[in-house]
Amino acid sequence: MATKVMRADSPQRAELEAQGWSVAARSFGARLDADRIDESRLRHLRRLVEQVAVSVSVRPLDGRDVDAVLALDAATADDYPGSVATRHALLDREGATPTPARRGFGAFGPDGELVAMTFVDVETDGDGSAAETDFTVVHRAWRRRGLAVAVKAASVLALSAEGVTRFRTGGSAENAGIIRANTALGYVRDEEWVTLERAAD
Repeated sequence: MATKVMRADSPQRAELEAQGWSVAARSFGARLDADRIDESRLRHLRRLVEQVAVSVSVRPLDGRDVDAVLALDAATADDYPGSVATRHALLDREGATPTPARRGFGAFGPDGELVAMTFVDVETDGDGSAAETDFTVVHRAWRRRGLAVAVKAASVLALSAEGVTRFRTGGSAENAGIIRANTALGYVRDEEWVTLERAAD
């Protein structure tokens, strides 16, 4: 099966569909600028989740958490919806280790188990600093409790306080949970992508 990923409004899409390609998956990109961040709302959402989700605590991840990150990553490896555009590659120890340019934020259950996490890549260019979410995931047993909102809120609050002015995220259009989380945090969808497939000749 051959695949191609492109913007939904790409002129090439119509050409390919006329040749027999079809849409196999849809994905999106979304943006949040620092001047649109409602810090009080994000803090409230985070506190609310920590109270409702049985004393969950949210904090930045560090080198001591690498084994827990790898364990949660392995446990959720098959849980990413969509196709090649939103596929998640299993982390190695380097990818699971937070650095100044690759920040991690996690939610921990009352027994200290890591149950949700998000990793964000931070870059600085001539226009300031930008952060792009690499992935966000929640343990199956802890879903539908707002933990994706909590860890993403923690990342936005921490990084905006450090001077990051632009945030980007994305994911599968089938992932209703992450779409709700992004909307709650103030992200605005500004890109639509399609994955086209065609059976091999």
